[in-house]
Amino acid sequence: MSTAFLFLTQFATLAYALVGGVFLAFSDFIMRSLALTGGHSGLEAMQVINREVFRWIFMALFLGMAVVSLIFVGFGAFAASGPSGTLILLAGLVYLLGCFGVTVIFNVPMNEALAGMEMSTDTTRDYWLQVYVPRWTFWNSVRTIACAFSAALLLFALDVFLRCRDAN
Repeated sequence: MSTAFLFLTQFATLAYALVGGVFLAFSDFIMRSLALTGGHSGLEAMQVINREVFRWIFMALFLGMAVVSLIFVGFGAFAASGPSGTLILLAGLVYLLGCFGVTVIFNVPMNEALAGMEMSTDTTRDYWLQVYVPRWTFWNSVRTIACAFSAALLLFALDVFLRCRDAN
């Protein structure tokens, strides 16, 4: 593993954990807090969050880590050998499927549906509380776990690689 790739792996470990931390905050207390606001204020706040997320560092990390994950899958499948390569491959796959894939298949369509709803109707409020909050939070928790698992896999891969390098 080159010095540059070693650095990328270290950076990615931190980035996976940071992305997962944002998701954890939503699953742990933000969604519950928004649901408890009453009326339509939580729904309105979520609509604003869903618009603003595209303008910040989080989106660069989220999308950038999808690209890095593809690199990890390729590296693990074609360039690496041994347990560290397998762990790197798995870290990339877990992020791509469990975080990025879940976002595209589940969370984004729910966000788009919510964005198109009129806030003042009872139907929208019922959708928000009975469908959106529990389902979105469930899939968000899956993303949280996937990010944490990807970070852990990379951490283990780095440990295995460094132990093997030091042994030689």
